[in-house]
Amino acid sequence: MERFGQLGIHLPSLLIYLINFSLLLALLYLMGYKPILNMLDKRSAAIKEGLEHAQQAKEQAARAQEQIKAQVEQARQEGQAIIARAAQMGERVKEEARAQARQEAEALITRARGEITRERDEAIAQLRQEFADLTVRAAGKVIGRSLDRETHRQLIEEVLEESSPRQ
Repeated sequence: MERFGQLGIHLPSLLIYLINFSLLLALLYLMGYKPILNMLDKRSAAIKEGLEHAQQAKEQAARAQEQIKAQVEQARQEGQAIIARAAQMGERVKEEARAQARQEAEALITRARGEITRERDEAIAQLRQEFADLTVRAAGKVIGRSLDRETHRQLIEEVLEESSPRQ
């Protein structure tokens, strides 16, 4: 013990210091180190959970992006189908309009032909009438006397009808 004394170490004080230090270390371990370790474990767990959530969110975002791509592609295909149907409908409407225009043109041509035939028949009738009047006048001048105009007209009409071509 004297050796310690020569070094300036007092053994009972050293033991008290060691006991105090051990008590302080035990107290710090129980009061400070354990709560700090618990807090660090909780923080580590929270960080790990946050990373897992971030990974899940990343995976969900990737799935959502794939779904959006699929929906965009589907919408593009539907748009093309709508455009194709509209083009077909436009062609059908155009063909119907052409057919209707042809029908109207044919009806107009038929009506015009009917009018032409009617006007021709009227012109022929008028020409016959004038020819009959002219013939009566000419016959009256040739004979030199006036015949019964109505009888003469009937006679000319009969001759004209016999000589006209049948239609």
